[in-house]
Amino acid sequence: MADAAYGLWPLVVLNTLLFIAFAVSFFHPKSKRDWRAMGAYSAFLVALFTEMYGTPLTIYLLGSWLGNQFPLLKDTHAGGHLWNDLTGWTGDPHLSPFHLASYVAIGAGFWLIATAWKTLHEAAQHDRLATTGLYAHVRHPQYDGFLLIMIGFLLQWPTIPTVIMFPILVYVYARLARSEEREVAKQFGADWDAYAAHTPAFWPRIGRRRDVPKPPARHHDTSGRAAGRPHAPEPLRHSSDKH
Repeated sequence: MADAAYGLWPLVVLNTLLFIAFAVSFFHPKSKRDWRAMGAYSAFLVALFTEMYGTPLTIYLLGSWLGNQFPLLKDTHAGGHLWNDLTGWTGDPHLSPFHLASYVAIGAGFWLIATAWKTLHEAAQHDRLATTGLYAHVRHPQYDGFLLIMIGFLLQWPTIPTVIMFPILVYVYARLARSEEREVAKQFGADWDAYAAHTPAFWPRIGRRRDVPKPPARHHDTSGRAAGRPHAPEPLRHSSDKH
């Protein structure tokens, strides 16, 4: 290795566990579906940190192909910030526009997850759909949060495995969301239909917000989080992002 930035497997394990634990503390997974969402996120982190501190597979593969065109592409820690190398950024890689943008995206992602959970928890206590706060804008803000965190890491440290994994994970989260929506639709019927009719799933309508009337409290089903149980809701509970 050109420096000691790789082969640091304890850091691979430590960083992976740290970011997983951080997400669990915000997401509060309970159901099998919740844990599948966490599993997809965790797989992304394993692939990311393995290349960030373990073995720079992407640099090896691209170095032989693009090495003559991009001399900064080498097996150092700075070389792993591929966007900087490919755009010719020669300053501190941790201060590049890509790296700074990654901090914003990752922080915003965790904020979405945590803020949405508070709304879900309150809605669960009153046995109703969560239609306020972030849920007034999108039906799945917590899934948006996970995807935003992954986008942040891609801005900071893109690798071939994570670039391939990202669209697959988008598809996985979309399927999980649709599955949750079917369950919530059965539970809340017309209330859910009215909410889903004008609230987009993942991408908010800028400048077109309409207030969603609060559905009445429901007490006929307390079998799970989609029915409003007061413990950690499901990524969609309300809408599909837990409740």
